[in-house]
Order: sequence, then structure tokens, then C-alpha cells
Amino acid sequence: MRTVKEITFDLLRRLDVTVIVGNPGSTEETFLQDFPEDFDYVLGLQEASVVAIADGLAQSLRRPVVVNVHTSAGLGNAMGALMTAFQNKTPLLITAGQQTREMLLSEPFLTNIDATTLPRPYVKWAYEPARPEDVPGAFMRAYATAMQPPQGPVFLSLPLDDWQKSIPEIDLFRTVSTRQAPDPVRLLAFSDLINKSRNPVIVFGGEVARSRAWEESIRFAERLGAPVWTGPFSERNAFPEDHPLFQGALPSGIGSLSKKLEGHDLILVIGGPVFRYYPWIPGRYLPEGASLLHVTDDPNIASKSVAGDSLLSDAKLFFSAIQDHLQTRPGSPSPRRKPVEHEDPSSHPLRPHAVLEVLKDVTDREIILVDECPSIVPLRQDVFRMNTPDTFYTSASGCLGWGLPASVGLALGERISGRNRPVVAFMGDGSFQYSVQGLYSAVRQKVHIIYVVFQNHEYGILKQFAILEKTPNLPGLDLPGIDIVALGKGYGARSVLVDSLEDLRKAYQSAFDHPGPSVIVVPITKRLKPLL
Repeated sequence: MRTVKEITFDLLRRLDVTVIVGNPGSTEETFLQDFPEDFDYVLGLQEASVVAIADGLAQSLRRPVVVNVHTSAGLGNAMGALMTAFQNKTPLLITAGQQTREMLLSEPFLTNIDATTLPRPYVKWAYEPARPEDVPGAFMRAYATAMQPPQGPVFLSLPLDDWQKSIPEIDLFRTVSTRQAPDPVRLLAFSDLINKSRNPVIVFGGEVARSRAWEESIRFAERLGAPVWTGPFSERNAFPEDHPLFQGALPSGIGSLSKKLEGHDLILVIGGPVFRYYPWIPGRYLPEGASLLHVTDDPNIASKSVAGDSLLSDAKLFFSAIQDHLQTRPGSPSPRRKPVEHEDPSSHPLRPHAVLEVLKDVTDREIILVDECPSIVPLRQDVFRMNTPDTFYTSASGCLGWGLPASVGLALGERISGRNRPVVAFMGDGSFQYSVQGLYSAVRQKVHIIYVVFQNHEYGILKQFAILEKTPNLPGLDLPGIDIVALGKGYGARSVLVDSLEDLRKAYQSAFDHPGPSVIVVPITKRLKPLL
């Protein structure tokens, strides 16, 4: 007989899940007492930051991370980041303490009432063990559920008095499959349609990156000689952005997206949804005369697609299985992406385009790039092109507050893995405020992050939407009076305000040599390009 805690922590060791990111509360202290020396605990100051840190770390390590938040109050704080982790398809073991079992009937203070309902629909599975004896088994099932495709977060509500209960010893460890191969009959049907197409086009999504299919995606595109787009709001980079076949990211309106794909008779969407649409731009879902084939590891994404025939499969296994069935296509000229246009560097206030050109020019090593500056996304995709796998991350949900703390998790992953690439995070000044307390974790963990904050003292993306939606004179879109340098210094991060491109160049170069987090605030013009 051993305690629930001893058996559970031994299981987590065997699963190689030894990092816990949390913000402790009274109902979690029995889980954390006498914390094992071979586990790492990463403190976040608020639960949204906690989940986002774990999200970045789990994506970097490609294995689950335990998240520990405080009963219903902490889980409520975490929900925005949990929604993002679900749409990022990140395997997280979300745990929250529950009140003592003897008191649950009367719903005392800090009870998580209807505990398994609160995190839905943004978890794959939610469970509160009926008995202390079920806690270790619940962790094993949670791990298996989180890792099986499509991967994603799961939730366990854990009564605080269970951990010290003695229970019979049982070996719960088991392994699970993390990939799904395509149906061979449907694969042949897809290959036949591809071979018959006259002018196919490819749209890649984040699943291609998660399946480690970078080289396979390149071979597939080159075999077809087809132009390649990234799906709208894609959370990962799946294809080198300087490759001759790469065209950029598709717009997110129905009509504008369809217009971009005119002239193609077959649209191949691999590893992403069809499509992440927003805002409402009316038009046809597909160009006239075009059909669509969709490959995804997510049955839910396949079922809700607005058009096309679907095939459930891991992206890497799909590329491998279909390669021998594809005919060699005669060389046909593909439209090449237009070269990067250069900005006048003398413009003042600074233009985002010129800022990005300087940052790209100074970046002389491989980095991890995190993007949470919505108003400059099209510019970033054009100017600051990413050409190596697993080097670009953003939020699949559009929920702000993910980027700053997720950068901490990604930087921790770089250190744990020994890759040690610096993390660069492009932040809007509005985005920066959502989870600013994540800077504390960055400083305490001594991770190498460079936060570049584009400050225009407004929610620039919302002003762009206001023009598109013809909604003038909106309140609450200006952000005067925020001293981001003081905020950064207050948390212990090296922070500086630059007012010229030369100062930016020097500050950015210096940040690469600084081992901890840096905050570089860059004032930019309020004049932004139209949204569409």
C-alpha cells in the first residue's frame, strides 16, 4: 500500500511528464507538498499565464505538461488560454484542486461546482475521480486522451484529501498511438483526383508542423509543381516562406479567399480547417469550377468543413502513403510570390514595415518567433519570412494574452531540449497588457526572450475592422498613458524605449547577447494599411 500521491508521481515519471506549471491555491497544497526534487515547478502569477506557459512548453517538447490551477476560481481565470490550447491542439493535463470530499455535499467555500462542466467545450475529456483509488488511473487516461489525435488539453478535478490516502499498488503505465494512417481505398481515390487535376493549389495548416512533415510537405508541393498557401490564422509554419512555390497566407473572408484561388480546379487543404473565416466577406466558398480535398487528423474539423471531401489522416503519414501514387507532372510555371517591397527608413513616426526590415536584417541566427501583434500580421508574413520548421508560433484562437507567457514556455523548451535558440516575440502594446504578469515568470526562469512591442497607443486591429465594418466613432480603442518600459523594469526585465531605427538595431543586437528577457518598445505610426 502506497499513497495516491506516490503512485501518481511515479506514473508521471514513467510518462516523462515531470514539469508542472501552476499558480497554487489552498486546494492544491496537498498535491504540491514535499515536492519531488526530480520534478520542475514553474510559477505563473495568474492562471491565464500558467496555461499559456504550459502551452508553449508542451508544443516545444512535444509532450504533455501538467497544469495546476486553483479550483473553480483559477480555472475560470484560465479559460481564455485554455480555449487557445484546445485550438492549438496542445496536449495539456489541466488539474484543479477540489474541496475535501466530506464537505462537497454542502458546496462549501471554494468548491468547484459541476467541476467537469466548467472547462467544456475546450477540453477533450473532463473528470473528477469517484474514489481516491481512481486518481492514478485518471491521470493515465488523461495522458492517453491528450496524446491521441487530435491532441489537446484534458481536465481533472482532484479533491484535496485524496493525495495522502493509501491504496493498493497497481501498474497503470501503458503506451498509446499518436498517429492515424489514411484509409488506403480513399487515399487512392484522392490520388486519382490529384493526378487528373489540371491546375491544383495547396493550402497547408498547423497539423503539418505538429506531425513533423516539413520535408514531406516540400516534396509533395514540388512533385505537384503547385503553388502553396498557408491557411488563414494558421498557428504554425508548415512550409518555407521563401520557397519559390510559397504564395503567403490566404485572406480570411469567404469572398476574398475564394478570389485568391480563382483559376485552380483542385484545392488541397492539408492539416488545417476549411477555413478559419473572419470577418464576413460574402462570396462563393470555392471558385467556380473548383473542387476541394481535405486531409486532417481531426474528425470535428472534417465534419464542419463548408466544402470538400475529407480524409482522416496524420499529415506525415498521408504524404508518405500518397507519394507512390502521384504521377510526375509536366513542369508548369507557377506564380512566384512578389519580392519584398522596401520601406523608406527615414519615415517618422516609424513604420512597422521599416521596423520589421531592420529586425529581419539583424536576425543572423535561428530563432523562435512568436507573433501577437494583430495589426501587422500581413506585413510580418511578407517581410519577416520564416524558413525552418518549428520556428513560428501564434494563437489559433485569436484570444489575446497568449503570446507573452507562451514565449516563456517556448524558451523553457529550448533550454530543456538543449537547442537554446532565442525566442523573439512581436507584441502589440494592447496585447502586451493581457498577460503582462508573464514577465515575472520569464525573469525568474532566466529565459532568453526578446519582446519587441509595437506601440501605437491604440487597438490598431480594431480600428482597421472599424473601417471595414463602417462603424466610426467607437469608444475604448485608444490606449494612452501606458509606460511599458516601466512595467518591464518593474518585473525585472531589461527594458528600453527606442525612437529611431538605428537605436532599434543596437537594442535588438544587444538583446541577443543578454541571457535573460528583454523588452524593446518601438513607437510606430498610427497609420496602418487597410485590413483587406
